[in-house]
Amino acid sequence: MTWSATARGAHQPDNTAFTQQRLPAWQPLLSASITLPLFFCAGLAFIGLGLGLYYSSNGIKELEYDYTGNPGTGNCSVCAAEGQGRAPPPNCSCAWYFSLPELFPGPVYLYYELTNFYQNNRRYGVSRDDAQLSGLPSALHHPVNECAPYQFSAAGLPIAPCGAIANSLFNDSFSLWHQRRPGGPYVEVPLDRAAIAWWTDYHVKFRNPPLVNGSLALAFRGTAPPPNWHRPVYELSPDPNNTGFINQDFVVWMRTAALPTFRKLYARIRQGNYTAGLPRGAYRVNITYNYPVRVFGGHKLIIFSNISWMGGKNPFLGIAYLVVGSLCILMGFVMLVVYIRYQDQNDEDDDDE
Repeated sequence: MTWSATARGAHQPDNTAFTQQRLPAWQPLLSASITLPLFFCAGLAFIGLGLGLYYSSNGIKELEYDYTGNPGTGNCSVCAAEGQGRAPPPNCSCAWYFSLPELFPGPVYLYYELTNFYQNNRRYGVSRDDAQLSGLPSALHHPVNECAPYQFSAAGLPIAPCGAIANSLFNDSFSLWHQRRPGGPYVEVPLDRAAIAWWTDYHVKFRNPPLVNGSLALAFRGTAPPPNWHRPVYELSPDPNNTGFINQDFVVWMRTAALPTFRKLYARIRQGNYTAGLPRGAYRVNITYNYPVRVFGGHKLIIFSNISWMGGKNPFLGIAYLVVGSLCILMGFVMLVVYIRYQDQNDEDDDDE
């Protein structure tokens, strides 16, 4: 008995208010006078915010063009027809002509959009080697098994960057030209392609391997590019600060999208005579058509868009706030009717007693 009491005392919590659960507590009792105003106030707040988001989204101007190349949809159909659903022939190009009757206010963002492309597929999403993308030399030559079948080349060399995401890198390119006066020459519009990736991706997640004798090409020696690439990763750009694993286009592509229809930033237009936006006039977009989408039933689009305080065009967010706010007010009225009805019954019961 003495041993049991000692053992029981050794395992007994301290006799404090916290361990013995004697702390003072407050349990709110939600009455109708508290709940109903909360529902109405929340509903009005959601509706106000939803109206602001909705009208702000509608105020964003967008200009888009589907250059997939379906038959009868413009000169890009020539490139798509030559590809016959496979990779288009090299150096195939087409153009999109459009006119702006008034200023397209800036800053203007140039996006490309893909449809029916499931980057959220589980096998696709894990087909990468984050250690390799962070520049570790050991991972560069020993890619993880998740990259298969894009882990090693046919010659047995490790692929860098490995995986299905890198292999499917978007490789169409665009240039914008402006005709300032009718019949005049076209002048190229400068596209700012710097800092289009997330800061954390470019400065933290993606790093090049250490240089060998000051050469990035020597650092990637003994590796092979992905099968769909026509050049190695260290030749993605002549700019040493924008090539290899830290190439802006590559980093943007490697951040996978959650939905099968997605946009990715290609460039900003905010330099020279175009800081205020795109002035009125005739424009031409030269398109280098490389990326096949008809093989999986997808479409690809070019989109010019500006932004507002809430970001890009997204009417869904405003509509969602409006729906939630309306439901809050509707439920508030329903509870108010129920409260009045049963309150009257309680008063009658009290009078009968």
